[in-house]
Parts: sequence; C-alpha cells; structure tokens
Amino acid sequence: MKIPPVKGTRDFYPPEMARRNWIIDGWKSVSIRNGFEEYDGPIFEYLKMYQVKSGDEIVEQLFSLQDRGGRDLAIRPEITPTLARMVNQQINALPRPIKWFSVPRLCRAERPQKGRLREFFQWNIDIIGIDSPEADAEVIFTSLDYLRRVGLTAADVRAKISSRRLLASVLRGLGIDEGGLDAMYALLDKKAKLPADTFDALLAEQVPDKGQAARISDFMALDSIDEIQRVVALDDEIRAAIEQMQNVFATLELMGVADYCVFDPTIVRGLAYYTGVVFEIHDIVGELRAICGGGRYDNLLRDFGGPAIPATGMGMGDCVLEILLHQKGLLDSQVPPRRLEFFVACADGALAKAMYAVAARLRACGRSANFSYKLGGLSKQLKEASAQNAGRCIIIGQEYLDKQELIVKDMASGEQTQIHVDRFLSELGTT
Repeated sequence: MKIPPVKGTRDFYPPEMARRNWIIDGWKSVSIRNGFEEYDGPIFEYLKMYQVKSGDEIVEQLFSLQDRGGRDLAIRPEITPTLARMVNQQINALPRPIKWFSVPRLCRAERPQKGRLREFFQWNIDIIGIDSPEADAEVIFTSLDYLRRVGLTAADVRAKISSRRLLASVLRGLGIDEGGLDAMYALLDKKAKLPADTFDALLAEQVPDKGQAARISDFMALDSIDEIQRVVALDDEIRAAIEQMQNVFATLELMGVADYCVFDPTIVRGLAYYTGVVFEIHDIVGELRAICGGGRYDNLLRDFGGPAIPATGMGMGDCVLEILLHQKGLLDSQVPPRRLEFFVACADGALAKAMYAVAARLRACGRSANFSYKLGGLSKQLKEASAQNAGRCIIIGQEYLDKQELIVKDMASGEQTQIHVDRFLSELGTT
C-alpha cells in the first residue's frame, strides 16, 4: 500500500533540502549580523497558552492533543507565545534590550493553498525592552536586509508600514467609540482582500453615518503621512502617533532602505495584540500573500503574566518567499550545488581496504570524502566522482602498494599529481 504525504506538508528530497538550508542559513546569518541571538522552544505547548493570546477560536486553527496525563496540548502554530513565556520566566536576569531570533518549524490546521501550508518554517525576530521608533525601524530593516541579500530589489518588493496607534487615534478623532475599535480593525484588515463594493457595504453596516464612513475611506486611501490632516483634525494623540511614524521612516532612510518603504494605512494586521507600528512586505505585483509581517506588541508579555514591557517583532514564512524567489529566478541560481571535496577510487578491488582507510583519514581531517560501493572499473568510478561533483579524485593503485603514494586528479582540469599519503594529508591539514 502506497501512503502519500499528508496534504499541506512537503517532502524535502536533497535538492529541496538544499534550497531550504540556503533560505534558513541566510535568515540566521542576517539575524546575527544585525545583533540578534538565536533561541528555540518546544514543538508543543499547553493549549491554554494559545487560548490566552487568541481566544477559544484558535483551537480550530491548530493541531491539539491530550497527553497520557489528560493535559491539553497543541503543536505550536507560532512561536511568539513561547517567546513571551520564556522571557517572563527569566525577566529579571535577561539583559536588555533582548534581541532574539528563531527559525521554528510550525503547524497550522488550515486549508492548504498557494503560499500557505499546514507545516512550514518561519523566521522570527523580536526586540524586547525598547520603546522607541528605532527598534521598530530595525525590525523592518533586518527583514529588508535579508531580502536585499537574496537579490530582491525595491522594484520587486515593498514594505507597507502603518500604525495601530495612529489608526486608533484617527478613528477616535472621527467619532468611533473605543468599544468599536476592535471590530473596525477586523474590517479594515480585510479591505485589500475584498472587492471595493463589498468593503463599502460592510463599512456602511458598521458605520451608518455616511460622512464618517467616507472620511474613514479617505484615510485608508492616503499614501502620505502629511495628508492625514486633510481627513481629520489633529489632536495631541494623533500628532504623537504621526511623529512616531515619521521617526520610523527617518530611521529607515538613514539605514538606506527608504526606497523599499511606503506609508499604507490599509496595513492593520488581524491580531489584536498589536499596539503600535505594524508592517507587511509584499511583492510589487501583488499576486502573493505577504512575504512577512509584524509590528509592536507592548502588552503581550503582560497578558502572559509578566510585567508590561515594550516589544516589537516580525515573522517571515518560507512558503511565499520560496515562490517569489523562484519567480524571479533567484532561487536555483544562488543555491550552491552539492560539492564533494574528494572521491576515493581504487584501480583494483584488492585495494578496497586502502580506499576505505584513506577515505576515513580524509574525513578525520574535516574533508568530505566518498567512494563507490560497487568497485567497478576505474573509468566507472571516475564517472561516479564526476556525478557527485567531486573537486578531486584520489586514485589508489600500485603506487600505493609500492610506495604509499596516491594519484590526485583534479576533476576540473584533469591534471594529476603523485604524492605520499602522509605528506598529502599533512599538507591538507594546513590548508
């Protein structure tokens, strides 16, 4: 009986594994060069931890289970709650700012579709303990730093930046009651995903006053922070939120990524815990889901039983990223092919023991080495060395029996040299 893979998951054969490693290695190197430290947590947590953050409806969106002790657990659909739990456990011992990153394997029980699977990898970066626009800007910059590294330009992707604080201030200034803000966030977050007439109808249901609804639509259509005063009178709270956003954009300009960034009030982010700057990075064409998204979440650690500490962060999944890189021809062109340093061959089956010994000594020197199990003719072994993309082939023949000497063949140039095995390995250890 043939058993297929579970829908929404992926098999990683060696070529796919090479692409995955290339993406993840890039995430890690960019994180480290931007001053972040790596962490990780368990693949499952108590279910109630996700219910605290997202409510009971989250149960339908994740894989939950009971252990043998009857405890309700869940496979992690995200790592931010784990981060909050870990930081809260050692909050008084951790130096601030806390700049951490992680690349967890996550699972979500949802309908698989383009760019969205049940199992995926996600790059998370977070800065905890700093309440400043510069921290928000650094999260956005680090995200763009990686995308620049893999060859995506400002003609390919755009960071769309807004602010929950600004949106809340504007909505209050337009007469929306505090109790209605969460419902407005949920609706406005859907604006880019809905036909214009559908959104207008839903907005009219929620905001019966046509003048109010029109001004909300006008605000959502703005493309410049400087134009906000055309839509709503500026009070102290709106001015403070505008100043915060202006500082974010000024910092991004100083860091050299301003050409990637735009103000876009339609970026709301669906999760309720965001409190300040929010952003998403999209492909310019707009065919794909967001490549990444995030923002400021100053209350989350408090919600998990810790103190109120400012925090900001983002998550970037591998699924949409891989699709975009493939579309742009940036994936296979950059993923390095398999590279074997040495293939050890023997001219005669009687020399197999020497072949194994030399291969083991090469490996002990920290070099990659392989050999053939079939021990066919030398020409077949050389073909196998070429198929494995070996840089050099070590040929063990009569010279090894007579004088302990190896034939070293450069597979690119075809040049051969003869050298004593001890001298070769000794010189190898110094290079």
